[in-house]
Amino acid sequence: MPITIHTALIETLSRHFALRNSRLETLAVLIIGMVQGRTVNLSHVASQFPGAAQHGSNYRRLQRFFQSIRLDQALVAQLVVRMLNLSRPKCLALDRTSWKVGCKDINILMLAIVTRRFRVPLLWTVLDHQGNSNTHQRIELMRRYLDLFGAASIELLLADREFIGADWVKFLMQNKVPFAIRVKVGQCVALADGKLWTLQTLLRKRRKSRSVTTLEAGLPAASVRLSFAAKWIDGRKGQQGEWLIVMTNSQDAKAAIIAYKSRWAVECLFGDAKTRGFNIEDTRMTAPDKIDTLTAILAIAITWAYRCATQTMGMKAIKRKAHGRREKSWFRIGLDALRAWINFSPQNALTAWLSTFPKTIKTQ
Repeated sequence: MPITIHTALIETLSRHFALRNSRLETLAVLIIGMVQGRTVNLSHVASQFPGAAQHGSNYRRLQRFFQSIRLDQALVAQLVVRMLNLSRPKCLALDRTSWKVGCKDINILMLAIVTRRFRVPLLWTVLDHQGNSNTHQRIELMRRYLDLFGAASIELLLADREFIGADWVKFLMQNKVPFAIRVKVGQCVALADGKLWTLQTLLRKRRKSRSVTTLEAGLPAASVRLSFAAKWIDGRKGQQGEWLIVMTNSQDAKAAIIAYKSRWAVECLFGDAKTRGFNIEDTRMTAPDKIDTLTAILAIAITWAYRCATQTMGMKAIKRKAHGRREKSWFRIGLDALRAWINFSPQNALTAWLSTFPKTIKTQ
């Protein structure tokens, strides 16, 4: 591990995180070790410390870091936005990822930025239970975002069928958050005459085609009027198709259902954090506070990889294969480049990290 990269991370991170030098060194080792080893397992990361200390001592040092250090999510979120130049209005995706460590469930509710190139964690809540999040947890997470960046920074909030509820929808409407949320075909709505119908009944006589069907209806429990856009999705071979129905407060419901396809990027983000990238499931930690700190470090490492991808590709597009998909994701191009640069071209890795790195970030 080139000491120049290690020193540069310590110097730049010290501007934002009030940690003593030994803790900053550990944080730098964690970021570089996660990239080099493609794992968050502390036993592997411990081998990345410079110096002649024994592996066991370095491993214990990493354990103490997670026992006592909590990185400010607000600082990390603003750092990510500044480093990737994402200050313009952007699409956000709300979703949840989970895995097991032994018999313990790890469950993270995450708000992520999704653009044509980037998919990166922004804010999150480590849930202390398995299964879906509740309305209070979603509102608290969204309120933290609004306090930092404001509703004007949101082009569209995308969420799957799990994220529905009267109080949640009213909160988004009251705070002027534009959203496109998928709903179940059995969702009950109220038409202009006050009669209640399920979306499945209203779509019964509609042609099952790829054209978008729209309607205006109320959400009875929330007492609000919304637009609904529906599109028939053909099933794969041997499977039945289904209706994709999106609920939105946008004036253009057709545009909202087209934009909804970007929600899949958050699923790709979870893949980047897991088997396609940093293998976050390798961790043996289960305490919510420690998972929170680990996710913050993960967000910084992903951001560095994306800066490397931008430096590598510039304005070029990733080639498509015969089946129409890209050869690699933007994240994987950046991660592969970063790992090679740390070993063989440290100046390139330094340039990607230091280029326009924010000097100061003000927190409220």
